[in-house]
Amino acid sequence: MSTEQAGPPTGAGPAPGGGGAPPDAAVPAGAPLAAAAPAGRRGGELAYFALRNGKLVAGLVIVLFFLLVGLFAPMLLPHGPNEYDIGPQGAPPSAELWLGTTRFGQDVYAQFVHGLRSTFLVGLLGGGVAFAVGMVVGFVAGYRGGWVDEVLNMITNVVLVLPTLAVLIIVAAYLQARGVAVQSLFIGLTSWPWAARSIRAQTFSLSSRDFVDLARLSGRSSWKIIFRDIAPNMSSYLFMTFILLFGGAVLIAAGLDFIGLGPTDGTSLGLMMNQAVNWGALQLGMWWWFVPPGLGITAIVGALYVMNVGLDEVFNPKLRET
Repeated sequence: MSTEQAGPPTGAGPAPGGGGAPPDAAVPAGAPLAAAAPAGRRGGELAYFALRNGKLVAGLVIVLFFLLVGLFAPMLLPHGPNEYDIGPQGAPPSAELWLGTTRFGQDVYAQFVHGLRSTFLVGLLGGGVAFAVGMVVGFVAGYRGGWVDEVLNMITNVVLVLPTLAVLIIVAAYLQARGVAVQSLFIGLTSWPWAARSIRAQTFSLSSRDFVDLARLSGRSSWKIIFRDIAPNMSSYLFMTFILLFGGAVLIAAGLDFIGLGPTDGTSLGLMMNQAVNWGALQLGMWWWFVPPGLGITAIVGALYVMNVGLDEVFNPKLRET
């Protein structure tokens, strides 16, 4: 963590997944550098307030719980998520089948834990691609300025106004074989514009600081200045941006899965709800088929956003609880 705080302002939390770009939140030009505070002391201070922040701790516990379940629970199952006749067809939850079975005797619990894996994988890959593209575009546009900024800003605006969900639906519909990786790639390539605009604004503000001017005079290359001087001073903002992109990728993937355009070679929480609706689980009262995946998606995404609010309070000294 850098010695200078360049985090987002209070309440900075744009809605990812096609929700539009957030206001450009630049760091105040006159903000003083906190170079006097040792890095170790700064890290200890952040850890102290992070452990005292109920929102951050609660969100992190929920996310880690589902992550651990998704990683290790499938290893303990003797059967796969799509095997038939694991139990009686349409059986409710019991001691042997924790979440009951589908109309075809498939184990709903097995589908749920495998679906958690897909959910986190989509969030990591899709959010990671969007974060990488948005970070590069934002850093270059904000640091270089001039015609480079104008060209990148034009590209960003074009992608920003595209009907993201419609594009993803069209692309997914024409792919004969769809996997989590392909789905994540397309989600990431359409979700980066708001992040690029926010990072551009932060970079533009920091690039006029004295320590950046000194780095230029020392002969450092542009990339070294960006990643060694500018990026560390907005690390908290970048981390919070990735969390939002992660949650946005999960939501977009769940929407695609629910309308039947999810992976064709696996299972996911969205596909579970799609199959439950297609086979009349709601009419038959088979709540154990569609409620767990819906609650899982809601809990994960909600916990990520609560974590983001908690991190904002930790990184911003004005919001910390004493």
